[in-house]
Amino acid sequence: MNLFPADDNDLPFSKFESMLKTNSVYFFDSAEFEEIILHYMNIGKMSLAKKALELGIKQHPTSVSLKLANVEVMLYEDKLEKAEQLLKELEEIEPLNDQVHLHKATLLSKKELHKEAIDALNTALLYTDDEVDVRSLIGMEYLYLEEFDTARLNFAKCLEVEFEDYSSLYNVIYCFDMQEQHHEAVDYLLEYINKDPYSEIAWHQLGRQYYIIENFEEALKAFDYSILIDEYFIGAYLEKAKTLEELGKYEKAIENYLITLDLDDGTAFSYLRIGKCYKKLGNKKEALKYFNQTVKEDPLLDKGWLALTDLYIKDKNYQKALYFINKAILIDEKNSVYWVKYANINLKLSLFEEASKGFQKCLDLGNYTLDVFIALTDILQFLGDFNDAIQVLLKGKELYKDFAEIEYRLGGLYFLTQQKTIGFKLLKSAVEIDYDYHTTFKELYPSVFELENVKKLFLSS
Repeated sequence: MNLFPADDNDLPFSKFESMLKTNSVYFFDSAEFEEIILHYMNIGKMSLAKKALELGIKQHPTSVSLKLANVEVMLYEDKLEKAEQLLKELEEIEPLNDQVHLHKATLLSKKELHKEAIDALNTALLYTDDEVDVRSLIGMEYLYLEEFDTARLNFAKCLEVEFEDYSSLYNVIYCFDMQEQHHEAVDYLLEYINKDPYSEIAWHQLGRQYYIIENFEEALKAFDYSILIDEYFIGAYLEKAKTLEELGKYEKAIENYLITLDLDDGTAFSYLRIGKCYKKLGNKKEALKYFNQTVKEDPLLDKGWLALTDLYIKDKNYQKALYFINKAILIDEKNSVYWVKYANINLKLSLFEEASKGFQKCLDLGNYTLDVFIALTDILQFLGDFNDAIQVLLKGKELYKDFAEIEYRLGGLYFLTQQKTIGFKLLKSAVEIDYDYHTTFKELYPSVFELENVKKLFLSS
């Protein structure tokens, strides 16, 4: 066995790679092998990690740390039974080893036994020197159980040990968010800021909470403090810009979005928001410029295509609007909002078959709003598909009982399909619900309105 030159300052994994290239066998202590294994696991090179593990166990067959590394590889590859067996052996050998209990917790968590995982982590807590990491893991297990109060308390304990553990701070606020306890989150953050007034993260999170409870002026102040502390904090500029939008200060919002573009490569979100601000200001030329930049930056952002659609609808350029809504639908074909726009645009273009298809797609996707039922019915009637229109209305009637819009139309359609008895009965019911709606009925079904018995019904009501 060769020893690697003693004066070499390379990291252990560099030596390991050199060994593999030369087919030599160098000696590494167990800690170096562990470092090599974890390095390759972290960068996703599992074959090299397993090679290092194999050689390490050959050189150090009794090493507990390498056996624990073996457990970690097994857990990574979801070989849970093998990992469990090895952990039982290790627990018998070293029952006070915190890493044994931490790996056991990972195993139990993977098996969705979160309460048992918490027990294992509490045992690890008795022996560990790293209380923050273990408490953070306990907090995560309580998150899996959706026990947000207990999760939050564990993350808060992490902050008591390590005040600038911002990952735990984010998790504390996440727990408040999940319980919609935004005022409590504000109180917590103000207390945190009292202890550390120069925490840009805490000011940023405070601004977010004020934004959620619609206290936009206080949100703006919090984001300004965050930016004063760290002038390169992109997240604070973005949230400040969103807040300025809510306050109707669109020019200032644009300024802040533009700062984020200067600080980092352009993002589709910023381009989209700038475009929306210009649209609110009535500057269609600039809005169009930034919406186009949005879809250029991220062609899969359906909201960018939707923004272009709405801009061209407002401009009554329905051909272009149709082109862009089709782009949005290609990305998210299960979004009924897009299909409503698709249908209405086709109506404007007198493409009734396509409009019918759009509204039918809305119903298929579970959009059962009254407007969709009525719009589809009126198109089918226009196309002469009376029986299909009746079926649509009958489905709508199950959800919207005693609605004049449905009763009048059903009555008219039954007349048109020569089912006059049921049609007349429905018209009588419709008149009782809303007599004034008969003027709309006259426009929709003029031939039925002129029938003698129908006229008498309206005159006598």
